[in-house]
Amino acid sequence: MNGNDWERVFTLTYAWIEAGHVIFVIFWIAGLFLLPRYYIYHQESPAGSDEERRWIDRERKLRTIILNPSMVLVWIFGVSLATIGHLWGEAWLQAKFLVVLGLSGYHGWMVGYGRKLARGQRPASGTALRLMNELPGIATAIIVILVIVRPF
Repeated sequence: MNGNDWERVFTLTYAWIEAGHVIFVIFWIAGLFLLPRYYIYHQESPAGSDEERRWIDRERKLRTIILNPSMVLVWIFGVSLATIGHLWGEAWLQAKFLVVLGLSGYHGWMVGYGRKLARGQRPASGTALRLMNELPGIATAIIVILVIVRPF
């Protein structure tokens, strides 16, 4: 293979990794929009009811089938892109990294909250959950601005 062939392979590989990153970001954020809404409905169901058990099952499936695998793949693809593209020194990427780290912490908190709900604990109000439901949207807007506009 000559230099042009390697450049083409690199370009195609980078594009596929980038596509995977965007696809799993969409899945992850969609799940993060949905999970707090599930928790709100769960909290509004009678404790110990069949409805509550169905919400517990739905939440578990959302976390294990969509949210957790998507977050892991977002990180794998994202770190790969930053490494391949030699982007770690870019200020916009460092800011994005911090926002994604915060979003990952939010994800972890939401998973932990679901476990509390499954045990019958309901520590947050429906209003608090509704407010927390806005965090993924705010984080997504900041990330898109950092990646597209690259303000610094």
